Amino acid sequence: MADSPPPPIADDAATLDRALRRLPLFPLPDVVLLPHALLGLHVFEERYRALVRDILTGARLLAVGLFAAEARETDDPPQVRPIAGVGEVVMAHELPDGRFNLVVRGRARVHIDGELTSDRPYRLVTATALPDFEIADAAEIADADQVLRALIGRLADSIPDGGELLQVVAAQETPAELVDGVAAALIADPALRQRLLETRDLGQRLERVSAEVVAMTSRLGTPRSAN
Repeated sequence: MADSPPPPIADDAATLDRALRRLPLFPLPDVVLLPHALLGLHVFEERYRALVRDILTGARLLAVGLFAAEARETDDPPQVRPIAGVGEVVMAHELPDGRFNLVVRGRARVHIDGELTSDRPYRLVTATALPDFEIADAAEIADADQVLRALIGRLADSIPDGGELLQVVAAQETPAELVDGVAAALIADPALRQRLLETRDLGQRLERVSAEVVAMTSRLGTPRSAN
């Protein structure tokens, strides 16, 4: 079946604020959606197919919640962490059997304030957006941004597909976009990704991701020769 039509613009704060009052929740094990990142999802359960069909007619926004540490996949409903990522479906392809392949772009960190009574087969929550804390020292953040970009360059020299990583970095304009985009591209551990999602201090996120990049580069050893 054909992809869904181009999504409506959902970039304004008012649209996000309205959506957070009644937000579909997609709980998942080992999946964390960071702002500014792209996440591919394959949707096969009927209740989540219904979720996708519903949101495609509106603002195309949903919350992706990581299972809580004590939750089990067999729990119904599974408990999720209170801090979640909200994303906009920017691509939806419905397969002939009704399953969906989605690409979701992270829009915001949110706190799940409570669960709503749902007349749909999926869960609905109300949430509050969690913007980054105010930056105390813009020059310090700018320096940390440049350090992370330089570290990514060194890492890219150490791996065969380093050019693709550099393209990811080049596409990020702001320090917040950079650190979240790099974390999404490089950090696989869901626990660490969740900690970064929960960290509203931009300087701390830059420091943590930079340390991860240094560790990755060290594990890979000497950069590849230019020859």
